[in-house]
Amino acid sequence: MDPMLTLFFDLDGTLIDPKEGITSSIQHALQRVGMEEIPSQDDLTWCIGPPLWNSFDVLLGPGADLDRAVRYYREHYTDEAMYLADVYDGIGEMFDALHQVDAQIFVATSKPEIYANQIIEHFGVHAHVERLFGSELDGTNSDKTDLLKYALDETGADPARCVMVGDRRFDIFGARNNDIPSVGALWGYGEPDELRNAEADAMAGVPEEIPEIVFDLLRLDIE
Repeated sequence: MDPMLTLFFDLDGTLIDPKEGITSSIQHALQRVGMEEIPSQDDLTWCIGPPLWNSFDVLLGPGADLDRAVRYYREHYTDEAMYLADVYDGIGEMFDALHQVDAQIFVATSKPEIYANQIIEHFGVHAHVERLFGSELDGTNSDKTDLLKYALDETGADPARCVMVGDRRFDIFGARNNDIPSVGALWGYGEPDELRNAEADAMAGVPEEIPEIVFDLLRLDIE
């Protein structure tokens, strides 16, 4: 029997809170490229979600060597900073409820797949998901539209029976561009207005709300 539904979850800001690892790695890269005034970690949380090249383009301005900045970021990030994160409260309970209805669960992240797989294994998330879809090191599939198209092609899932859960507008746009309903994760780093303006199909305040919202969104009658 085909799975009742398929869920794609963003990673950073949706399943894990990666603030310290990501923002400290951005600070490291900005120092290495010679920026004089380095933003605080709190001032860099907007960088959690978009592809790295997009963030460094904004931070460094026209003419910057974005590939160089990304290389410096990765030299810090892969030296244990990628494990400076916490799984959000309620994620385990959310997964347990979804497993009870035999949902297919995947991770869809702009983060390079090689790093993201290590992260979900480190935090035990891998035990709940069938596969992780991430970007290549050169940035291929870092755009959520491209990533989700690839994931649909790989899984053969029907977009009408899928839901994308994420905390940033990039997740919502990527889902809509692939005809996938979306849920905005309000516990992450996207502001409520960002998710509303991106026209998320529904909003969840905590992870435990996801199963019921997904069932309602797809009009599934779950006993």
